[in-house]
Amino acid sequence: MSERYITLAEVRDLLTAENEQRELLSVQRAAMEHARAVSPITVEQAEAIVREVSEIPEITAPVAAKIADILPQYPEDIRAILSKERISLDAAKTESVIEIVAKYL
Repeated sequence: MSERYITLAEVRDLLTAENEQRELLSVQRAAMEHARAVSPITVEQAEAIVREVSEIPEITAPVAAKIADILPQYPEDIRAILSKERISLDAAKTESVIEIVAKYL
């Protein structure tokens, strides 16, 4: 079994599909409702964001998924996401991330 990071858009769609097959547990239902409330993009858009921001060498798979979940629009948002990972991007790369996200909003 392999592991990979998934976005909230994927969580939303997976849990919605599972909910059509059977009744979800209350925690699963809460996760589905949360994902519906905070993820305005499609799975395809989230995958495109992850793919494009992953091309920046400093950005790892978990960070790329977080960017697709949060959809940062300002440099401060990106710095906040990267601070936990102790990653620093220069202004040009930060602006590149903002432009990638803006394409899918």
